[in-house]
Amino acid sequence: MNKSLSADLIVSIHFVIVAFNIGGMFVIILGGFLRWRFVRNFWFRAIHLAMILIVVFEALFGITCPLTDLEYDLRIAAGQYNASGESFIARLIHLIIFYDFSQIVFTFVYCVFGLAVLAAWRFFPPLYPWKNKNKI
Repeated sequence: MNKSLSADLIVSIHFVIVAFNIGGMFVIILGGFLRWRFVRNFWFRAIHLAMILIVVFEALFGITCPLTDLEYDLRIAAGQYNASGESFIARLIHLIIFYDFSQIVFTFVYCVFGLAVLAAWRFFPPLYPWKNKNKI
């Protein structure tokens, strides 16, 4: 697989992760109010919580997302020094998930979002498989 295509794949994976975090939160809240049972699935909720906690950790400690670094390195290796060398899909994804704001803004937003995920865990708790064997 060439490096440009690999970079496109990485940014696509990055998009799926962002969509899972944001969309998952929306679905958890909506499903909590509408009593959708699948939003109380422990493994779905644990993965969602872990993924946003990783983002919060990276933001608090000033760590660039490894997916962003990997994509950047692959683009450089492919000779794509600016957005003009990216595919249409990669440019579209970049417009959706990357913004030119201060790192402080991102850190604040990620922390607030992380707290919201924790609040959802409290207000719409998951069903623990080891406690509710017949309910999942």
